[in-house]
Amino acid sequence: MLGRTANGVFWMGRYLERAENTARLIEAGFRMALTRDLVTSQQEWRSVVSTVGHTKQYELYNGTYTGIQVWNFLLRDRNNPGSVLAMIEGARTAARAVRTALTREVWEAVNESWMVIREALNRPVREVLLGQVLSVIRRQAMLVRGAIDGSMLRSENFNFFRIGTFIERGDNTARILDVKYYVLLPSLAWVGSRLDNVQWESVLRSVSGERAYRWLNSGSIDPKGIAEFLLLDQRFPRSLNFCIDNLRSNLASLAHQYGHESSAHEVLRGVSTRFHESSIETIFEAGLHQFIQSFIAQNRQVAQAIEHDYRFYA
Repeated sequence: MLGRTANGVFWMGRYLERAENTARLIEAGFRMALTRDLVTSQQEWRSVVSTVGHTKQYELYNGTYTGIQVWNFLLRDRNNPGSVLAMIEGARTAARAVRTALTREVWEAVNESWMVIREALNRPVREVLLGQVLSVIRRQAMLVRGAIDGSMLRSENFNFFRIGTFIERGDNTARILDVKYYVLLPSLAWVGSRLDNVQWESVLRSVSGERAYRWLNSGSIDPKGIAEFLLLDQRFPRSLNFCIDNLRSNLASLAHQYGHESSAHEVLRGVSTRFHESSIETIFEAGLHQFIQSFIAQNRQVAQAIEHDYRFYA
């Protein structure tokens, strides 16, 4: 398989996942801001921008963190190379470059998603239309994943798409969880308060995990339990452990197809072992922030090793 084909499918998966994650994060931020005064709501929107890592870029063009400024910057602003519109265009460009590696259903789903989302973001998004636009973005991303799951051979192409998806998803969940303690709370004095619990609910909503968590925990909101759910629960499709297990599975499939393992397998094995040997108690004792930062760095190392081992740019 050509490296540029693997690269195209890999990044198609990453771009689509990043676009959907951004839409979910905006929705959670919007819900939180509705219950806050002007000053506090701007802090909520600042945390959204911080989570996606675009604070410096945002502040080059904006002096305040009003909702309409933030969501339009993250959704459609041409000054933001990480906007949802840019990600969808990137996914389509990647898919077009590897068109022969995709089924007709997948290409049509990607192309349709690009056209529908481009139309939805053709003009600044007003508050009254925000929910509708975010629903469109989530639905179109799911449409593409459904086409891939239902029509693609379980070959290298399928594995590289899934690897890109789970690398991006794990990074997103980790960043949301990290920002919880370092940006969202006004001070450590708020930990365990009603505000703290409301903020944790917003974290669950941003990864579509609120209902699943409540099902498993009889409706109670417990910060430590939520952290364990998002870090270690192997049943939740956006937890870090779930992402690692699926990365390992798809990399194992690649090793079987190519007849050998690569350095990416070794890096991922170290991450996987660390998660399987950790409990939420040991994670909190060592420091949640340190644990998450270590995961983000190792997740990046896995992605870089994959790009190198499979000669994405050869």
